[in-house]
Amino acid sequence: MTRHTRIGRRQLIGFGAAGLGSTLAVASLASASFAETPLAAPSIPRAADNIVWKMATAWPKDMPGLGASAQALADRIATLSDGRLKVQVFDAGDLVAHNQVFDAVSTGKAEMGHGSPYYWATKDPAFHYFSGVPFGLTAAEHVAWLAFGGGQALWESAYEPFGVLPFYVGATGPQAAGWFKREIRTPEDFKGLAIRITGLGADVLKRMGANPVLLPQGDIAAALESGAIDAAEWAGPWNDLALNLPRSAPFCYMPAFHELSTAIELMVGKTAYETLPADLQAVIRAAALASATEISADFTANNILALPMLIDRGTSVKHFPDAVIDALAKISAEILNGVGDSSPMAKEVHPAFIAFRKKAVAYAAVAEGAALTMRARALAI
Repeated sequence: MTRHTRIGRRQLIGFGAAGLGSTLAVASLASASFAETPLAAPSIPRAADNIVWKMATAWPKDMPGLGASAQALADRIATLSDGRLKVQVFDAGDLVAHNQVFDAVSTGKAEMGHGSPYYWATKDPAFHYFSGVPFGLTAAEHVAWLAFGGGQALWESAYEPFGVLPFYVGATGPQAAGWFKREIRTPEDFKGLAIRITGLGADVLKRMGANPVLLPQGDIAAALESGAIDAAEWAGPWNDLALNLPRSAPFCYMPAFHELSTAIELMVGKTAYETLPADLQAVIRAAALASATEISADFTANNILALPMLIDRGTSVKHFPDAVIDALAKISAEILNGVGDSSPMAKEVHPAFIAFRKKAVAYAAVAEGAALTMRARALAI
């Protein structure tokens, strides 16, 4: 779907109440249906608004799949609103630091923000579940949980005390567990390992004996090259190639245990949102829906293309051995149980998430998981 797609007014206004809600009718998000619906003439008068909002982002504008998608989302809002609502996008660090985007929206310094929920998990550990947790949900499962498993209502409830409305706008798909200078053959190989990693994955590896290091994306490659760190995780083949991580670390482990897929969000100040007329609220919901399709497809397509480029450069792509996975799984479960007991909101979200994951795992065993195994066998003949 391009930013020139026209969407019917009734279709716009039908997209949920405040957040994702019923907007995600299927995990694919059905973007093709938008292109077939012409923009109907408005049946009610519209105010001749000329509104300009600020969007703070957690990314550099040129970051593949993330910074560019924030700008595309802003452009789509302007197009769908016929210019009545324009959004000025701010690079990480321009308006606020990358880790202050949530605060900027909460306080009204910016009407919108673009990031991922776990970046603000110091506000409430429950936020982790809306980005993704170790051994959590795939991208399709996550959006299913939000749309039809009660996840969106919990997400809105978690953000409500801060005056922020969350909208799902896509996912990275399976990430890389990291780039390593030496192979990981046993759980003991993590001991003493200095690795750039964030979130709950950092907590898990710390328990494994590693030394997690926080570094902004622009400093990762230099730290690897200088020997300041032994390993680093960022995103996946596409983004990691753009950072030139293969230059200093020849072993790439996929998939990540801590981020099977990471959800990207649009945050909107609740007060600002409620001052908009209904049709502009619907524009934001529709633009978020379109972005969800676009970001997920962008990551999938470009990761597919980037992987052989990494291999051509001499990268050795590996999976963690079973003994390593077992150790990571045990500690991840302990940490996740701790998160689930860490706040009143987390106590509400955790059991709902775990219950949905249990059902998702059972379904994947006979559906997507089984289908991929079957396809791999068929194409290997």
